[in-house]
Amino acid sequence: MVQRSEFSIKEKGENPATSIHMFLSGQWSVILVRIAILLCAFTVYAGTADASSASDSDEVSAEKNNQDKVVYLSFDDGPGNHTREVLDILRKEQVPATFFVLGEQAERYPELIRALVEDGHALGNHTFNHQYEQLYSDFKVFWKQIKQTEAVLERITGFRPDLVRAPGGTYGHFDQSYFDLLQLGGYTVMDWNVDSGDSKRKGVPAKEILSNSTKVPAGARSVIVLMHDGGAHAETVKALPGIIKYYRDHGYRFDTMKSTDQPVQFRVHPDGKYKARKPPGKTWIAEHVEANATLWLASKKLKVEVGLAAATLQPGEFRMEGQRIMVPLRTFMKKFGGSTRWDPETRTATAVWKERTIHADSVSGTLTTTGATETGAVQSQGGTIWVPLRELLEQMGLRVNSLTSNEAEWTVKAGSSISISAMNLIYKYKMI
Repeated sequence: MVQRSEFSIKEKGENPATSIHMFLSGQWSVILVRIAILLCAFTVYAGTADASSASDSDEVSAEKNNQDKVVYLSFDDGPGNHTREVLDILRKEQVPATFFVLGEQAERYPELIRALVEDGHALGNHTFNHQYEQLYSDFKVFWKQIKQTEAVLERITGFRPDLVRAPGGTYGHFDQSYFDLLQLGGYTVMDWNVDSGDSKRKGVPAKEILSNSTKVPAGARSVIVLMHDGGAHAETVKALPGIIKYYRDHGYRFDTMKSTDQPVQFRVHPDGKYKARKPPGKTWIAEHVEANATLWLASKKLKVEVGLAAATLQPGEFRMEGQRIMVPLRTFMKKFGGSTRWDPETRTATAVWKERTIHADSVSGTLTTTGATETGAVQSQGGTIWVPLRELLEQMGLRVNSLTSNEAEWTVKAGSSISISAMNLIYKYKMI
């Protein structure tokens, strides 16, 4: 460290060589230290700015999404016999997808639900048993199955999906009341605009599935492809690499569906089979649908700001436990441009953000990085790794500067702990 005694004032008659030596060894060393400190602070600032441009895609690219081309690969009726194969292909190709799952299948294969969530795919609700005659006889039955499946998925994953897809699609099945009541209850209904045709009949060959899956409507820049991973859909697995290649070669980016996306919905069939169906009464709607909506609205959003970078977690993507905010590790790191991988043997998630490598051990509950360990911080629920936000930010080399709240959201502001020390040094040496 540079000491104040190294500064020297040349007295009259002092030896010039001694003066020069003192100047070089003292004042210049201090200047060099100051330059180094400024570079350190600038690096932190620039790194934060990089995180903003690389990670805050939700906000920065919102306007660009109107110009680019996006494809949403979706799989219905699973998890099932071919879900694992589908996941393997998606992982190899580094492509995300959305899975609309059946409650009865989720109960049968909870490990597959955990696997697709761990791989960063989106979950949607496809009712419990897929039985048309039950689901479309009365909205109350449809609603009951949505809630039944929702409970299963929450038990497995720790969160409730708010995306819904109707078995067989909404056309000819939904009247306007189905759409209205599901929206009132806080759900987003998604159909599709490209049908792979893999369920039109038994044994549809891969070549035909590929051809159907690439018939993009004229002028469409947002494509939702319907496929199936449940039942006997081995040919869909064979066609999937070719489908991915087609959209990649044609300049599409791959994404998962979100409830905030513009819904793709079929129009109501004017002469639908269930046209005479009566909607539920006002009392039932108030007790079930409107009450359900308050469950979504009661949860605030969580906005985390790290310097110039910012990301928002929607209700359901985080949870409050006493005085702690818990966040899913993979989701959080992805929003800030980091990456996460899972080791099934050690049951440890490893997150990488900039130069930081963070290990979340679901067995011991420890959250560790170089030189720092937080015990009892890690929770594993349904295959999702949850960690306390403050401790995670500290492991990322950050510190929480403020936590504020309004009616709509929590806002956490964090900054680099390195920049604080750097600014202290800058102040000490009167550089500001």
